[in-house]
Amino acid sequence: MRKLEGRWALVTGSSRGIGQQIALGLARRGCNIIVHGREARNGRKTIELLAGCEVQTHLVAGDLATEPGIRAVIDGVNAHPGTLDILYNNAAISNRSTPLFEFPMEVWLQTFQVNLFAMIRLCNAFAPGMRERGYGRIINLTSGIADQPNLAPYSVSKAAVDKYSRDLACELKDANVLVNYLDPGWLKTDLGGPNAWEDVETVLPGALVPALLDDNGPTGRLYSAQDYKMLER
Repeated sequence: MRKLEGRWALVTGSSRGIGQQIALGLARRGCNIIVHGREARNGRKTIELLAGCEVQTHLVAGDLATEPGIRAVIDGVNAHPGTLDILYNNAAISNRSTPLFEFPMEVWLQTFQVNLFAMIRLCNAFAPGMRERGYGRIINLTSGIADQPNLAPYSVSKAAVDKYSRDLACELKDANVLVNYLDPGWLKTDLGGPNAWEDVETVLPGALVPALLDDNGPTGRLYSAQDYKMLER
């Protein structure tokens, strides 16, 4: 099925891990991919993996923890040869396990900067164009983390992602710009660690479901990638 053929998708943090899997899954369905990494060299492996999918690719680089980095990503996307149809806000950071009351404010601020504020900046940059064109799919990566106050900056930032996603969905209702949030599951990645429950490949095909929704489909909803892991990838 190549339902997304000819569309363009930006997947932040697609130089490895979950983002790389999402990029590959989209490309296999005919979607052109904008690969993102903190540095350009980080995205080259994903570009190589996409070479066999017969899609167009474009590489952008920028550290989402910094204002110049976010601007570089936005400018890089605007310089690509198409219009952005699909946005996966996948890039995120976690924290070292720390007693709740001992987290420095710098950790809270840095975590929210990458996990929430950068995501909002990208939505502000690209969602209005999607609304004007009458098509868009925005998927914000969240987490099912619970009862781990030792990782509070990460978990609280992801709760904020959920609420923002619902607000953005309401703002864009009736525009055929569907905004949903995706829990990929606890996966063996650099962020999830080696003791996670699932291999990173199990994020497919479930992670693609919000991008494959029919026009004027569900919006403002939580999807769990692991609910679909028994389906054929």
